[in-house]
Amino acid sequence: MSVDLLVIGAGATGATIALEAARRGLSVALVEAGDIAGGTSSRSTKLLHGGVRYLELAFRRLDWRQLQLVREALSERGHWLEAVPFLARRLELLLPSEGLLQQAYYGLGLAVYDLLAGRRGIGSSRWLCREAVQELLPELKAGQLGVAYGDGQFDDARLNLLIVRTAARLGAEVFTRTEVVELLRQGDRLSGAVLHDQATGQRRRLEARVVLNATGIGADRIRQLAQPDLPPTLQVSRGVHLVLAADLCPGGTGLLIPSTDDGRVLFVLPFHGRTLVGTTDTPCASSESERPSEVEEAYLLDYVRRWFPGHGEPVVSSRWAGGRPLLLGNGDSASAGTATVVREHQVETLPCGLISVMGGKWTTCRPMAFDGLQAVAQLLGGPLPAPSAEAAAVPIHGAADTGAATIAGLDRLRLELSQRLPGGDLALLEHLLACHGLEVEAVLACAASPAELEPLSAVIPLTAAEVRHGVRHEWARSADDLLARRCRLAFVDSAEAERVRPVVQALLDQELASLESSPTSHQKNP
Repeated sequence: MSVDLLVIGAGATGATIALEAARRGLSVALVEAGDIAGGTSSRSTKLLHGGVRYLELAFRRLDWRQLQLVREALSERGHWLEAVPFLARRLELLLPSEGLLQQAYYGLGLAVYDLLAGRRGIGSSRWLCREAVQELLPELKAGQLGVAYGDGQFDDARLNLLIVRTAARLGAEVFTRTEVVELLRQGDRLSGAVLHDQATGQRRRLEARVVLNATGIGADRIRQLAQPDLPPTLQVSRGVHLVLAADLCPGGTGLLIPSTDDGRVLFVLPFHGRTLVGTTDTPCASSESERPSEVEEAYLLDYVRRWFPGHGEPVVSSRWAGGRPLLLGNGDSASAGTATVVREHQVETLPCGLISVMGGKWTTCRPMAFDGLQAVAQLLGGPLPAPSAEAAAVPIHGAADTGAATIAGLDRLRLELSQRLPGGDLALLEHLLACHGLEVEAVLACAASPAELEPLSAVIPLTAAEVRHGVRHEWARSADDLLARRCRLAFVDSAEAERVRPVVQALLDQELASLESSPTSHQKNP
């Protein structure tokens, strides 16, 4: 097999690069060692945001890089809220203050935040009196003034997956559970890679005119595979999140805790009827990036107790961690901690031709992709063609051409399907629409019987039909793929995910056996 572009890594950045390259007519192979969004891209704080903290740092330290990052991220926040309104929504956040002076300081900063969003703004911030704050967050410690502002909340894992599905629709070949074990060379330039299929144990050569490394916290491994003497470029920072069984944000407004003892900010957010609390910022080895520590959990719970003193002892229903790939150039130092490191990105092209897109954050995956494709164009000897009108018009899988058209389509489906689902289950209907958008019918078509549309769990209404759909059309190959990333049950309630795991595993085994017996089971794109 030979392609124009081999993209290593199917997280948010790699998936978006594959999509935008396919839009421009390149032949693309997207190779992922694990599951799509199996790493950091499914372990974020679930916010599409410019970063209020980065804005404050920009002014406090007169750091133009921070300001540029905020402006770029706010524009991208607007893009995703428009592109996938079933996966992303506006979320109001409260920034509390203890007095009028602090409230004025925050209010001025958030007015600038609103202004930086420009035409992609999603509403103005507003000042709140103590009574209004208490009404929004009834269990918050008393006596707080506040400023409420808008940002975006989204399902990171599903958006990542749907970007990959869109790339595949445009012709990209997708290989999951396939590791790059060797980079091929022709003279002194890379010419492809040797791929190891973890399911079959087989190895294959894939020829490519350009090889691009988008492996997030694993970027240095691929760089050193290409050039062993390279020094590391990244510092990994672990961010730990907790999900509390209680809903501390019953009105749908989240909380930004503006300062902590170590100079961080923390978020307390509504999350599937529960509460998401995060995040820490701890330098660590990449091998330790997904292991929440007891110290970090205690740190987060301490702030929950401080800010919600009347709530009682918080009960944790799930916990996870993810690693941020931070660039430590430009005078940043790991010894000074990672909380103030700029979340910018870098595109590096080695003499052998390996392109690495590193750093950045989820919200800015598109600018990262565009910058990566400029480097690809240079190696291919000229500018890439603009997307054809047909390719440019292809929306993210599950969406329509515009946000308004998507919302209108969702409303039609909501009306139609409310009459067809067993018992008119509205929770199931909203779950399906929120995960699959306008492609809900494809999920329903996977039900072997009406009983397979009955929810397996009351926490997240996953059904047997959705399990089958995940295996047939979404590259799901393990129970964790289904319980953690195709739906978010394992991220919301780990004990409940373990309870339904045997049923999910049995359905998964049945579907995989059916795929293996199919004459088309060798195909990588479902």
